[in-house]
Amino acid sequence: MVKKAAAESPNTVTTERSKRLFQLLKLLGTGPQSRASLTRRLHLGVRGFYRDLEVLRSVGIDIQLSKGKYVLTVDATQVIERLPFPDPGLNIGEARLLAKGRSRAHRKLRDLLEQIEN
Repeated sequence: MVKKAAAESPNTVTTERSKRLFQLLKLLGTGPQSRASLTRRLHLGVRGFYRDLEVLRSVGIDIQLSKGKYVLTVDATQVIERLPFPDPGLNIGEARLLAKGRSRAHRKLRDLLEQIEN
């Protein structure tokens, strides 16, 4: 059976999952939440919930279970920037344009372009 690309890398997410992960962090940012409450509010099954937790943990976001509730160990605003971003569907020209600059994000794009072009 062929695995989907998203399953190969936890940093590759769909727009829908990225939105859901963002909402999950916002909910946890308000305080401890039960799994039942989170799955209901996110319109998500238990299996999907655990998959989303795994994605968050794979990017270094610590969520712990304490007294039957899930707790974000740091402020949500501190970790939201670690969330994986969905593929924006850029073409090479757009990526080259966005790669101009000196920030870390610019360097990441340039490195990716070099991998493609060499």
